[in-house]
Amino acid sequence: METAALVQRLAIQLQARQWMLATAESCTGGLIAGACTDLSGSSNWFERGFVTYSNAAKTELLGVDAALITQHGAVSEAVARAMVEGALTHAHAQVAVAVTGVAGPTGGTPDKPVGLVWFGLALPGQVLAEKMNFSGDRAAVRAATVQHALRRLVELTA
Repeated sequence: METAALVQRLAIQLQARQWMLATAESCTGGLIAGACTDLSGSSNWFERGFVTYSNAAKTELLGVDAALITQHGAVSEAVARAMVEGALTHAHAQVAVAVTGVAGPTGGTPDKPVGLVWFGLALPGQVLAEKMNFSGDRAAVRAATVQHALRRLVELTA
């Protein structure tokens, strides 16, 4: 399903439950929020987006413990979970998604290669984390991250 169709479906599902969405993005730099707000009327279900590209932004805007980043690295399950929980804490939303990854072409390591993305997903009473490995160049990794985030939100809010 293409991005616009995923957003349309997500909008319907969130509005049916009267839920609002918040995003916390690192490697996508606001692309998920941008995809959501491309849809007219998104203010009915999209509450806010945090672009927390730097570690300082993750700490200052989302309340991610700096020690957690030091211990696990910004691209980790622990940080993705902390980001999504921070998004809910600092927004008026019931649903949130967070992404942190290595989009490339630089920054990859043997343990955290280019294309590795951690997702945090939160709904009332539930926080999930998922790891994906995407292939391709920077644009492809970022586009795949947006698609996966939207697809998972659609699945979880159905």
